[in-house]
Amino acid sequence: MPKFLLSLVLICATTFVWAQDSQQEKLEQRKAQIQQEIRDNEKMLQSVRKKEKSAVNEYLIQANKIKLKEKLINTTAKQERLIGNDMYINQVQVNKLKKELKVLKEDYAEMILKSYKSRSEQSRAMFILSSESFLQAYKRAQYLKQYTAFRKNQGLEIQSKTAQLVDFNAKLDGQRQVKKKIIAENQKEKVTLEVEKKEQQKLVNALKKDKNKIAADIRSKQNEAKRIDKQIDRLIREAIAEANRKAAAERAKANPGSSEAKTATVSSSKIAMTPEDKVLAADFKANRGRLPWPVEKGFISLGYGDQPHPLHPSITVHNSGVEITTEDGASARAVFAGEVSKVIVLSPVNKAVVIQHGDFFTVYQNLSSVSVSQGDKVTIKQNIGKVRTSGDTGKTIIKFLILQNTSNNNPEGWLQSR
Repeated sequence: MPKFLLSLVLICATTFVWAQDSQQEKLEQRKAQIQQEIRDNEKMLQSVRKKEKSAVNEYLIQANKIKLKEKLINTTAKQERLIGNDMYINQVQVNKLKKELKVLKEDYAEMILKSYKSRSEQSRAMFILSSESFLQAYKRAQYLKQYTAFRKNQGLEIQSKTAQLVDFNAKLDGQRQVKKKIIAENQKEKVTLEVEKKEQQKLVNALKKDKNKIAADIRSKQNEAKRIDKQIDRLIREAIAEANRKAAAERAKANPGSSEAKTATVSSSKIAMTPEDKVLAADFKANRGRLPWPVEKGFISLGYGDQPHPLHPSITVHNSGVEITTEDGASARAVFAGEVSKVIVLSPVNKAVVIQHGDFFTVYQNLSSVSVSQGDKVTIKQNIGKVRTSGDTGKTIIKFLILQNTSNNNPEGWLQSR
C-alpha cells in the first residue's frame, strides 16, 4: 500500500475514534443528568406520598419518572453500541498488527539465519575482496552496512508493533469490562422500569374508582384557568396600551406640530417599541431554545395547547403555557433580562408576575409570594418569588407562559432541553 494512502487511512481511523470518544463523553454526561432528574423525581414522589394529598399528582410524577427511566435505558443502549463500534475498530487494529508482526518476524528470522551462516569476519572480508573492481568492492561494503542497519531497524519495528499490540489488547480488555458494566446497568434499569409500570398501573386502578370526582375537578380547574387567562390577557393589553400612550406622548412632545402625533391611535394588541426594546426583543428571540427554566428543578407535567388529559383521555384540556411540577419551596426565576410589567394578585394565595422583554412577555403564575415590584429591572435567573404548594393536592406547580404581544407561544420550544 502506498505510504500516502496508508497515512490517509490512519488519519481517518484516528478521527473516527476521536469522534466516538467525544460522543461517548456526551452520552455519559446525558446519562448523569437523567439519573439526577430521576433522583429529583423520587424526592418529589416521596414528598407527595408523605403528604398523602393527591393520587393524581403521584401518578403524574410516576409517569415522568418512567419516561426518564426509558430515556436512561436508551442512553445506555447508545453507549453500548458506541463501545461495540470502538471494540470492532480496535479488534481490526489487533488483527492487522498480528499479521504485520508475523511477516516481520518471519523476515527477521530469515535474515538472522543468513547472518549466522555468513557470520565470520573472514567471509565478509572475502565477499568484499572478491570484487572485480574497486567500485564493486565499495558497493558491496555499502550493501553490508545497509543490510546491518536494515536488520537493526526491523528489530526495532518488531518491538514497536509488539508494544502497540499490547496497548490495543489492553484497550480491548478495558472496553469489554465497560461494556459488561453498561449491559448490567441496562438490565437493572429494565427491571426497575417494570416495577415502576406496575406501581403506575395500581395508581390508575385506584384512580378509576374516583373517576367522576376527578373529571369534575378537572373541568372546574379548566374553568378557573380560562378565567385567569382572560384576566392576564386583559392586563397585558392594558400594559401594551399604557406603553403605547407613553410613547405617543413622547413623540407629541418631541414634534408638537406633527399631524401624526395628533391622529395616532393607541393599540392594545401590539407594542410600539423603542430602539432599546427592539434590541432586547431581538436578543430574546435569538435565545429561542436556550432560555433557562423558570425553576431550577422540575418537569413539564402538562404541555402547551389542547390535549387529552393524562388520566382521562376523553377530556380535552387547554393550556396557554406549560405547567412545571417542582419541589416544595422552589423559587421562581426570570428566564431573561427585562422589566416587571405587572404583579397580579389572582387570589389571596395565588400571584403572578409579568415581565416584558421588548414585545415579548413572560408570565410566572401560581406564586405564593413575590419579591419584585412593577417597574423593576430583572436579570436572567433572578429570583422573583416562591412557587405555591397547593394545600389540597400537595402539588408544587408553576405555570409559565410566553407571549409575543398578545399571541401565546409554546414555551417548550423556547426553553433549553433537559
